[in-house]
Amino acid sequence: MSLTLRVLAPDQSVFDGSADEVILPSTTGQLGILPGHVSLLAALDVGVLRVRADGGWKSIALMGGFAEVDADDVTVLVNSAELGSSIDASSAESDLQAARNEVSKMEGQPASADKVKAQQSLDRARARVQAAKNQD
Repeated sequence: MSLTLRVLAPDQSVFDGSADEVILPSTTGQLGILPGHVSLLAALDVGVLRVRADGGWKSIALMGGFAEVDADDVTVLVNSAELGSSIDASSAESDLQAARNEVSKMEGQPASADKVKAQQSLDRARARVQAAKNQD
């Protein structure tokens, strides 16, 4: 018995296939889904979705969205996503360092839209690096 997983972004279908297990980055923490899981709807944070299929793990960097589990169907609707295998790890590391530098520059400053954007960029860069590194 397996799950059917679909990861959909507005501009593309990122993943559509079978999975033995799915780990979602929900806004309340990591959420593991196995066949037979109870139906649910969950808000997703920026992070890494992990898929166990064909004896290995795949990672997908998610940029927030929602997941619906219904019977053994898992549908993930996201703002954007990238397969970890398609992310250039060195480029992602460079982006992460640039985002860290930007956040560091804003330390001690009052809250602002720019500060929020910098933190969001850091979160996205961190997710991309994690997804690129966590491929089996």
